[in-house]
Amino acid sequence: MYTNSNGTSSIRSSQYRNYSKFLQLIGSLTLLALIFVSGCKKEDATAENLDLTAFTSASALTSTLTSTAALAPINLRTANDFTILTETGITTTGVTSVLGDIGTSPIGSTAITGFDLIMSTDNQSSHTPIVTGKVYGPNYAAPTPSKMTTAIGDMETAFTTANGIVDPSPVVELYAGNLSGRTIKAGLYKFSTNVLVTNAGVTLTGGPNDVWVFQIAQDLIVNNTAKITLAGGAQAKNVFWVVSGQTTLGTYSAFSGVILCKTLIALNTGATVKGKLFAQTAVTMIANTVKP
Repeated sequence: MYTNSNGTSSIRSSQYRNYSKFLQLIGSLTLLALIFVSGCKKEDATAENLDLTAFTSASALTSTLTSTAALAPINLRTANDFTILTETGITTTGVTSVLGDIGTSPIGSTAITGFDLIMSTDNQSSHTPIVTGKVYGPNYAAPTPSKMTTAIGDMETAFTTANGIVDPSPVVELYAGNLSGRTIKAGLYKFSTNVLVTNAGVTLTGGPNDVWVFQIAQDLIVNNTAKITLAGGAQAKNVFWVVSGQTTLGTYSAFSGVILCKTLIALNTGATVKGKLFAQTAVTMIANTVKP
Protein backbone atom coordinates (compact mmCIF):
# COMPACT_ATOMS: atom_id res chain seq x y z
CA MET A 1 0.00 0.00 0.00
CA TYR A 2 1.29 3.43 -0.93
CA THR A 3 1.63 6.00 1.79
CA ASN A 4 2.65 9.61 1.34
CA SER A 5 4.75 11.56 3.76
CA ASN A 6 1.61 12.36 5.74
CA GLY A 7 0.27 8.79 5.69
CA THR A 8 0.79 8.06 9.33
CA SER A 9 -1.07 11.19 10.33
CA SER A 10 -3.96 10.36 7.96
CA ILE A 11 -4.35 6.88 9.39
CA ARG A 12 -4.38 8.23 12.90
CA SER A 13 -6.96 10.84 11.95
CA SER A 14 -9.18 8.16 10.43
CA GLN A 15 -8.83 5.99 13.53
CA TYR A 16 -9.75 8.96 15.72
CA ARG A 17 -12.87 9.62 13.65
CA ASN A 18 -13.92 5.98 13.94
CA TYR A 19 -13.25 6.02 17.68
CA SER A 20 -15.35 9.18 18.05
CA LYS A 21 -18.24 7.56 16.21
CA PHE A 22 -17.91 4.53 18.46
CA LEU A 23 -18.04 6.75 21.53
CA GLN A 24 -21.10 8.55 20.13
CA LEU A 25 -22.81 5.19 19.57
CA ILE A 26 -21.99 4.10 23.13
CA GLY A 27 -23.26 7.43 24.40
CA SER A 28 -26.50 7.10 22.45
CA LEU A 29 -27.07 3.56 23.70
CA THR A 30 -26.34 4.65 27.25
CA LEU A 31 -28.81 7.53 26.91
CA LEU A 32 -31.48 5.19 25.55
CA ALA A 33 -30.85 2.80 28.46
CA LEU A 34 -31.19 5.66 30.94
CA ILE A 35 -34.44 6.79 29.32
CA PHE A 36 -35.79 3.21 29.43
CA VAL A 37 -34.89 2.75 33.10
CA SER A 38 -36.35 6.14 33.96
CA GLY A 39 -39.56 5.21 32.17
CA CYS A 40 -39.82 1.93 34.08
CA LYS A 41 -39.28 3.72 37.36
CA LYS A 42 -41.98 6.23 36.43
CA GLU A 43 -44.39 3.40 35.60
CA ASP A 44 -43.54 1.73 38.91
CA ALA A 45 -44.15 4.99 40.72
CA THR A 46 -47.44 5.40 38.86
CA ALA A 47 -48.45 1.87 39.80
CA GLU A 48 -47.52 2.59 43.39
CA ASN A 49 -49.63 5.73 43.26
CA LEU A 50 -52.52 3.76 41.80
CA ASP A 51 -52.19 1.13 44.50
CA LEU A 52 -52.11 3.86 47.12
CA THR A 53 -55.15 5.50 45.57
CA ALA A 54 -56.99 2.18 45.60
CA PHE A 55 -55.95 1.59 49.20
CA THR A 56 -57.07 5.08 50.16
CA SER A 57 -60.43 4.55 48.41
CA ALA A 58 -60.90 1.19 50.13
CA SER A 59 -60.04 2.77 53.47
CA ALA A 60 -62.53 5.55 52.85
CA LEU A 61 -65.22 3.00 51.96
CA THR A 62 -64.48 1.00 55.09
CA SER A 63 -64.64 4.17 57.15
CA THR A 64 -68.00 5.04 55.57
CA LEU A 65 -69.41 1.60 56.28
CA THR A 66 -68.25 1.53 59.87
CA SER A 67 -69.51 5.07 60.51
CA THR A 68 -73.07 4.20 59.45
CA ALA A 69 -75.42 4.27 62.44
CA ALA A 70 -76.04 0.86 63.92
CA LEU A 71 -79.67 -0.23 64.16
CA ALA A 72 -80.65 -0.08 67.84
CA PRO A 73 -83.65 -1.71 69.55
CA ILE A 74 -86.76 0.46 69.67
CA ASN A 75 -87.09 2.17 73.04
CA LEU A 76 -90.50 1.10 74.35
CA ARG A 77 -90.07 3.00 77.61
CA THR A 78 -92.86 2.15 80.09
CA ALA A 79 -94.80 0.23 77.43
CA ASN A 80 -92.13 -2.42 77.85
CA ASP A 81 -93.66 -3.22 81.26
CA PHE A 82 -96.49 -4.95 79.38
CA THR A 83 -96.75 -8.11 77.32
CA ILE A 84 -100.04 -6.97 75.76
CA LEU A 85 -101.07 -3.31 75.59
CA THR A 86 -103.99 -1.86 73.64
CA GLU A 87 -106.23 1.18 73.34
CA THR A 88 -109.62 -0.39 72.64
CA GLY A 89 -109.61 -3.77 74.36
CA ILE A 90 -108.29 -7.31 74.75
CA THR A 91 -110.58 -10.28 74.21
CA THR A 92 -110.02 -14.01 74.48
CA THR A 93 -111.87 -17.29 74.18
CA GLY A 94 -110.61 -20.80 74.87
CA VAL A 95 -107.61 -21.73 77.00
CA THR A 96 -105.28 -18.75 76.73
CA SER A 97 -102.03 -18.15 78.63
CA VAL A 98 -100.16 -14.85 78.94
CA LEU A 99 -96.87 -14.34 80.76
CA GLY A 100 -96.54 -10.80 82.06
CA ASP A 101 -98.80 -7.78 82.56
CA ILE A 102 -101.59 -6.72 80.20
CA GLY A 103 -103.58 -3.51 80.03
CA THR A 104 -105.78 -1.19 78.03
CA SER A 105 -106.42 2.56 77.89
CA PRO A 106 -108.23 4.89 77.37
CA ILE A 107 -111.04 2.34 77.19
CA GLY A 108 -111.86 0.83 80.58
CA SER A 109 -111.13 -2.63 81.90
CA THR A 110 -114.62 -3.76 80.86
CA ALA A 111 -113.11 -4.08 77.36
CA ILE A 112 -110.81 -6.82 78.67
CA THR A 113 -113.12 -9.80 78.17
CA GLY A 114 -112.87 -13.57 78.57
CA PHE A 115 -110.30 -13.32 81.37
CA ASP A 116 -112.63 -13.54 84.41
CA LEU A 117 -110.84 -10.71 86.15
CA ILE A 118 -110.56 -10.57 89.93
CA MET A 119 -109.98 -7.11 91.47
CA SER A 120 -106.99 -6.70 93.79
CA THR A 121 -107.56 -5.48 97.35
CA ASP A 122 -106.07 -2.04 96.55
CA ASN A 123 -108.23 -1.65 93.43
CA GLN A 124 -105.15 -0.69 91.43
CA SER A 125 -105.07 -3.84 89.29
CA SER A 126 -106.82 -7.14 88.76
CA HIS A 127 -105.65 -10.69 88.18
CA THR A 128 -106.75 -13.88 86.49
CA PRO A 129 -105.48 -17.48 86.40
CA ILE A 130 -104.66 -17.20 82.68
CA VAL A 131 -102.35 -14.18 83.10
CA THR A 132 -99.08 -14.61 85.01
CA GLY A 133 -98.92 -10.97 85.96
CA LYS A 134 -101.33 -8.11 86.57
CA VAL A 135 -104.15 -6.61 84.53
CA TYR A 136 -104.54 -2.83 84.35
CA GLY A 137 -107.27 -0.44 83.23
CA PRO A 138 -107.65 3.37 83.39
CA ASN A 139 -110.73 3.02 85.62
CA TYR A 140 -108.72 1.45 88.45
CA ALA A 141 -107.50 3.36 91.51
CA ALA A 142 -104.59 5.79 91.36
CA PRO A 143 -101.81 5.70 90.28
CA THR A 144 -103.03 3.23 87.63
CA PRO A 145 -104.80 5.80 85.35
CA SER A 146 -101.60 7.85 85.09
CA LYS A 147 -99.55 4.68 84.60
CA MET A 148 -101.76 3.63 81.70
CA THR A 149 -101.79 7.05 80.04
CA THR A 150 -97.99 7.12 80.09
CA ALA A 151 -97.66 3.56 78.78
CA ILE A 152 -100.05 4.19 75.89
CA GLY A 153 -98.19 7.39 75.01
CA ASP A 154 -94.91 5.50 75.02
CA MET A 155 -96.42 2.78 72.82
CA GLU A 156 -97.57 5.36 70.26
CA THR A 157 -94.18 7.11 70.34
CA ALA A 158 -92.42 3.80 69.80
CA PHE A 159 -94.56 3.13 66.73
CA THR A 160 -93.88 6.57 65.27
CA THR A 161 -90.17 6.34 66.01
CA ALA A 162 -89.82 2.84 64.55
CA ASN A 163 -91.79 3.77 61.46
CA GLY A 164 -89.61 6.83 60.86
CA ILE A 165 -86.17 5.19 60.94
CA VAL A 166 -84.17 5.95 57.78
CA ASP A 167 -80.60 5.23 58.91
CA PRO A 168 -79.15 2.79 58.06
CA SER A 169 -80.74 2.93 54.63
CA PRO A 170 -83.62 0.43 54.48
CA VAL A 171 -83.86 -2.52 52.14
CA VAL A 172 -86.98 -1.67 50.16
CA GLU A 173 -89.64 -4.18 49.07
CA LEU A 174 -87.57 -7.26 49.92
CA TYR A 175 -88.93 -10.26 47.95
CA ALA A 176 -91.93 -8.09 47.05
CA GLY A 177 -93.21 -8.58 50.59
CA ASN A 178 -93.37 -12.39 50.48
CA LEU A 179 -90.84 -13.56 53.05
CA SER A 180 -91.88 -17.20 52.86
CA GLY A 181 -89.03 -19.71 52.90
CA ARG A 182 -86.40 -16.98 53.20
CA THR A 183 -83.51 -16.43 55.59
CA ILE A 184 -83.15 -12.76 56.54
CA LYS A 185 -80.23 -11.07 58.25
CA ALA A 186 -80.59 -8.22 60.72
CA GLY A 187 -81.40 -4.80 59.28
CA LEU A 188 -84.04 -2.27 58.37
CA TYR A 189 -86.68 -3.37 55.85
CA LYS A 190 -89.38 -1.19 54.34
CA PHE A 191 -92.54 -2.32 52.52
CA SER A 192 -95.31 -0.35 50.81
CA THR A 193 -97.34 -3.56 50.45
CA ASN A 194 -98.62 -6.35 52.68
CA VAL A 195 -96.01 -8.67 54.15
CA LEU A 196 -96.79 -12.38 53.91
CA VAL A 197 -95.35 -15.43 55.63
CA THR A 198 -96.85 -18.69 54.40
CA ASN A 199 -96.49 -22.08 56.07
CA ALA A 200 -92.99 -22.23 54.55
CA GLY A 201 -92.06 -19.87 57.38
CA VAL A 202 -89.17 -17.42 57.59
CA THR A 203 -85.85 -17.54 59.45
CA LEU A 204 -84.23 -14.51 61.04
CA THR A 205 -80.55 -15.21 61.59
CA GLY A 206 -78.13 -13.09 63.60
CA GLY A 207 -76.46 -12.60 66.95
CA PRO A 208 -78.05 -11.82 70.31
CA ASN A 209 -77.54 -8.07 69.86
CA ASP A 210 -78.67 -7.85 66.24
CA VAL A 211 -81.86 -5.91 65.48
CA TRP A 212 -84.55 -6.29 62.82
CA VAL A 213 -87.09 -3.59 62.02
CA PHE A 214 -89.82 -4.30 59.46
CA GLN A 215 -91.70 -1.16 58.41
CA ILE A 216 -94.96 -2.39 56.85
CA ALA A 217 -97.33 0.14 55.29
CA GLN A 218 -100.19 -2.33 54.93
CA ASP A 219 -101.00 -5.68 56.63
CA LEU A 220 -98.84 -8.37 58.18
CA ILE A 221 -100.27 -11.79 57.34
CA VAL A 222 -98.85 -14.95 58.90
CA ASN A 223 -100.59 -18.02 57.49
CA ASN A 224 -101.76 -21.13 59.34
CA THR A 225 -98.88 -23.18 60.84
CA ALA A 226 -96.31 -20.63 59.64
CA LYS A 227 -93.28 -20.20 61.88
CA ILE A 228 -90.92 -17.29 62.42
CA THR A 229 -87.67 -18.99 63.42
CA LEU A 230 -84.87 -17.18 65.23
CA ALA A 231 -81.38 -18.54 64.52
CA GLY A 232 -77.79 -17.81 65.56
CA GLY A 233 -78.76 -16.36 68.93
CA ALA A 234 -81.30 -13.83 67.62
CA GLN A 235 -83.74 -12.65 70.28
CA ALA A 236 -87.45 -11.90 69.94
CA LYS A 237 -87.08 -8.67 71.92
CA ASN A 238 -84.85 -7.31 69.11
CA VAL A 239 -87.30 -8.03 66.28
CA PHE A 240 -89.82 -5.25 65.60
CA TRP A 241 -92.77 -5.60 63.24
CA VAL A 242 -94.11 -2.07 62.68
CA VAL A 243 -97.48 -2.53 61.01
CA SER A 244 -99.63 0.35 59.79
CA GLY A 245 -102.46 -1.98 58.78
CA GLN A 246 -103.76 -5.09 60.55
CA THR A 247 -101.81 -8.07 61.86
CA THR A 248 -103.24 -11.58 61.51
CA LEU A 249 -101.53 -14.63 63.00
CA GLY A 250 -102.96 -17.83 61.51
CA THR A 251 -104.11 -20.98 63.24
CA TYR A 252 -101.26 -22.73 65.07
CA SER A 253 -98.70 -20.28 63.73
CA ALA A 254 -95.60 -19.61 65.84
CA PHE A 255 -94.64 -15.96 65.86
CA SER A 256 -91.52 -14.20 67.19
CA GLY A 257 -90.99 -10.52 67.80
CA VAL A 258 -92.56 -7.33 69.06
CA ILE A 259 -95.59 -6.14 67.09
CA LEU A 260 -96.24 -2.39 67.03
CA CYS A 261 -99.54 -2.23 65.19
CA LYS A 262 -101.62 0.79 64.18
CA THR A 263 -104.82 -1.24 64.18
CA LEU A 264 -105.99 -4.75 65.14
CA ILE A 265 -103.80 -7.70 66.12
CA ALA A 266 -105.81 -10.91 65.63
CA LEU A 267 -104.54 -14.27 66.87
CA ASN A 268 -106.38 -17.26 65.43
CA THR A 269 -106.81 -20.59 67.22
CA GLY A 270 -103.67 -21.98 68.80
CA ALA A 271 -101.30 -19.28 67.55
CA THR A 272 -98.31 -18.70 69.85
CA VAL A 273 -96.19 -15.59 70.31
CA LYS A 274 -92.67 -15.24 71.64
CA GLY A 275 -92.63 -11.48 72.05
CA LYS A 276 -95.06 -8.66 72.78
CA LEU A 277 -98.28 -7.27 71.30
CA PHE A 278 -98.94 -3.52 71.13
CA ALA A 279 -102.08 -2.41 69.29
CA GLN A 280 -103.53 1.06 68.86
CA THR A 281 -106.92 -0.62 68.57
CA ALA A 282 -107.54 -4.14 69.97
CA VAL A 283 -105.98 -7.57 70.41
CA THR A 284 -108.25 -10.60 69.89
CA MET A 285 -107.21 -14.07 71.02
CA ILE A 286 -108.46 -17.65 70.66
CA ALA A 287 -106.70 -20.16 72.90
CA ASN A 288 -103.27 -18.58 72.48
CA THR A 289 -99.98 -18.50 74.36
CA VAL A 290 -98.08 -15.21 74.57
CA LYS A 291 -94.82 -14.78 76.46
CA PRO A 292 -91.95 -12.28 76.15
